[in-house]
Amino acid sequence: MSAALDRLLVILGEIADLQKSAALLEWDEQVYMPPGGAETHGQMVGTVRKLAHEMFVTDEVGRLLEQLATDDAGGDPDSDMARLVAVTARDYDKARRVPASFVAEQARILSASQQAWFQARATSSFATFQPHLERFIELKQRYISFFPPAAHPYDTLLDEFEPGTTTADVQAVFATLRPRQVALIRELAQRPQIDDTFLHVPYDEDALWAFSRTVVTAMGFDWTRGRQDRSAHPFATGIGSNDVRITSRHVPKEPLSLIFGSVHEAGHALYEQGIAPAFARHSLGAATSLGIHESQSRLWENLVGRSRPFWSHFYPALQQHFPAQLGGVPLDRFYRAINRVQPSLIRVEADEATYNLHVMLRVELEIALIEGRLQVRDLPEAWRAAMQDYLGLTPPDEATGVLQDIHWSIGAFGYFATYTLGNLISAQLWNAFGAAHPSRDTDMAAGDFSALLAWLRTTVHAPGRKYVPKEIVQRATGGGLDAEPYLRYLEEKYRAVYAG
Repeated sequence: MSAALDRLLVILGEIADLQKSAALLEWDEQVYMPPGGAETHGQMVGTVRKLAHEMFVTDEVGRLLEQLATDDAGGDPDSDMARLVAVTARDYDKARRVPASFVAEQARILSASQQAWFQARATSSFATFQPHLERFIELKQRYISFFPPAAHPYDTLLDEFEPGTTTADVQAVFATLRPRQVALIRELAQRPQIDDTFLHVPYDEDALWAFSRTVVTAMGFDWTRGRQDRSAHPFATGIGSNDVRITSRHVPKEPLSLIFGSVHEAGHALYEQGIAPAFARHSLGAATSLGIHESQSRLWENLVGRSRPFWSHFYPALQQHFPAQLGGVPLDRFYRAINRVQPSLIRVEADEATYNLHVMLRVELEIALIEGRLQVRDLPEAWRAAMQDYLGLTPPDEATGVLQDIHWSIGAFGYFATYTLGNLISAQLWNAFGAAHPSRDTDMAAGDFSALLAWLRTTVHAPGRKYVPKEIVQRATGGGLDAEPYLRYLEEKYRAVYAG
């Protein structure tokens, strides 16, 4: 190992420590911080993020990267060191364009914005959140201005979450999905509807919590390197692969929300826990993109967690937890109920067939906000109109409408599209794993997920950021991003479910 690489790794390790410290503070804000702590937390996170940024954008880091690139010229471009230098150089170029003062300002605003969103959502008052969202839109437009003009200004925001993906790419995916998903929803609406009333009665929260932990444990979540807590909006935070935290929430008379939310976030957590330990304190030691991250959560939540083999194993245990609600409900009826297709107001509770429509709505509103075609003050009405257009529903209040997601309160513009990209990739990964492991469904029915987790560890998790998203998909599936496997999965599954 060269002296230049030694020095770079020391610097990157200290930066990683600061970034993880900020992540821990941000986790605490959503889980344990008292409401009055927002300003103090904002100042702390702002300082830590600013220090990490300043430490990274120094001339010394630039010289080290140039030297390492020169020293390795002609070497293996796929070696860990070559990839580390390339990824770090890309990060460095982007970071040098953004003033440290901007990084600190955004971090400070984020804390206040989150607390305003919590309050606004609790009181269904968009006016409480509006000034914070207006500030974030202004910040995002400033952020875009730091970079060379792209084909679309939204490309710069997408690149933060899904490197190499453009607005045109996302719009093309939506154009492929929309007609067939809408046609499927209309087709299913004409069939006899599924009775799921037994899923909309009171269920004991503590028992749901205990059951969800049993499922998450079976998936392979390592509790010695992670924990689960409650929050207003479910999320996962990786503070390094040895400290990964998930949160869940209980929705009265919606028992599956806690179960599937826990499985979803555990899918994220398994990814974080599986990144190669050798990458822990440098640029490769994180997920390659949010689309790949969402492929993991959506794979576990839907392709595993809503499958018949999964419940043939876990349903008897769930019945034991809730004999009054489920004792007389056979497995087939339960399976069909958890896969009922019905347009709904809340994205995180949406079924698979309608979920992408929620995503499309949000992405189109984000693009309009960034372009300036839509003003923040007009967002609630635009949301209501879009919900009516896409799903035939009108939210009765702002809490179940424009205020339901946490993303805009933390400035995560460009994030939502990754949910749909993750759906597509999850189906491709599922098919590839099934082809390599013909016993996939039999293993699931036995409650054995070890082969699946091991395959994901090798193909997706361990490389971290060594490979860009398109390379991960290519290496795992032998092809590029493709909507057809996901559409075929939806059509085959739900036609069978609704065949009775």
